[in-house]
Amino acid sequence: MFPEIFAKTAVLQFDQLNGSSDGGAILLKAADRRYGLIEALAGCLRDKRQAGKVGHSLRELLAQRVFSIACGYPDANDSARLSADPIHKMLLDRDPISGRDLASQPTLSRFENSIRPRELYRLGEALADSVIDRHAKRLCGHARLVTIDLDPTDDPTHGAQQLSFFNGHYDSWCYLPVMGFVSFNDEAEQYLCAAVLRPGNVTAAVGARGILRRLINMISYRFPGARIRVRLDGGFAHPDLLDFLDGESNVEYVIAMAKNAVLKRKAKPAMRQARKLSRQSGKTEHVYGEANYAARTWPHQRRIIIKAEVVRAEGKKPKDNPRFVITSMKQSPQWLYEEVYCQRGEIENRIKELHDLQIDRTSCSDFWANQLRVLLTAAAYVLMQELRLKAANTSCSRAQVWTLRERLLKLGARVLVSVRRVVVHLPASFPFLPAFRHVALALGASPG
Repeated sequence: MFPEIFAKTAVLQFDQLNGSSDGGAILLKAADRRYGLIEALAGCLRDKRQAGKVGHSLRELLAQRVFSIACGYPDANDSARLSADPIHKMLLDRDPISGRDLASQPTLSRFENSIRPRELYRLGEALADSVIDRHAKRLCGHARLVTIDLDPTDDPTHGAQQLSFFNGHYDSWCYLPVMGFVSFNDEAEQYLCAAVLRPGNVTAAVGARGILRRLINMISYRFPGARIRVRLDGGFAHPDLLDFLDGESNVEYVIAMAKNAVLKRKAKPAMRQARKLSRQSGKTEHVYGEANYAARTWPHQRRIIIKAEVVRAEGKKPKDNPRFVITSMKQSPQWLYEEVYCQRGEIENRIKELHDLQIDRTSCSDFWANQLRVLLTAAAYVLMQELRLKAANTSCSRAQVWTLRERLLKLGARVLVSVRRVVVHLPASFPFLPAFRHVALALGASPG
């Protein structure tokens, strides 16, 4: 109650039994119906519970968690408030008023801790296959270029989680999940297709070969004849991974490599030229070059792109900053570095969005339960990317996932049920109605 702010006393009461703060979440249901993602993921699970004691199917539990995460509820204990929410019940095909309440926190926690490695592997495969199949249908199987980006990120841990280790690079106890994205032709969007949780003490390249093999096989099947380009950061420049990529006939790659004494020596002529240009201009300058190089663990030489850069900052001495990229491609060094390798920087925005969805909420003590949480969050992100795709040519076309949620999903709603239909009343003063209507129509809604 606020007795002195307005002319009349304002009374706030949380007593709207048929109301929801997630009225726009119906868009998620529509996106999943087109995608078939939750059905594909649920098909990977085997229910070993006693049939007579089951109140919620595994598909319902999985869908409840995915939709909740997309709406901003990353923890299972949020279900204590959401179990009777009419919109969330509708998302699971229940009557919003008289339908049975959703699963409780203990039920969801038991579900998270019941999924074992073999099922998790199948879930990861289903996620990747669903994403690639979705875009194969969107592009009618025609793509001249499909690009794969992998990148690790840190996931700080705060407790006794299994396989959490101290990582000196991030100066924290953490996990090191790796995320995989695919993009098509010259499109800006990078679509999440892999999310693998790893112990906190692994190197970047651990598990990368298996992820790439799986993605390359799926892409080759869905997009026969397409070139596949792999872009990786420096931590992935492992001999085994390079040998694997060299053995794939339809794959080209650009992979950053850490500097060493031999590479610095090969970069000396270009560095001298960059220093000269920087002295003349008084600004940061760079020069591109190339060389053939073979580390002792490599069976043969590979092409190295050299970016010889001298960095100048006000009040500081000029600093040499040579960069190196291994590639199987034949184009000019400058084009490969600026137009191919540097474009992978956009992946940082995708990973930031995943953290906004709280993919790092891996607070279960069991490692495999945390891997499931990562996959559930990945599935929620895939549905949010589908909403963004359908929001093309609106104010939400390049919005971050957090903004999409606030603009499209977080709508106060009142639900009424009659004999023939369910009516969801949304605010008439909603400022993003044009974008919402555009997305809804794109997902199959009927105007009226």
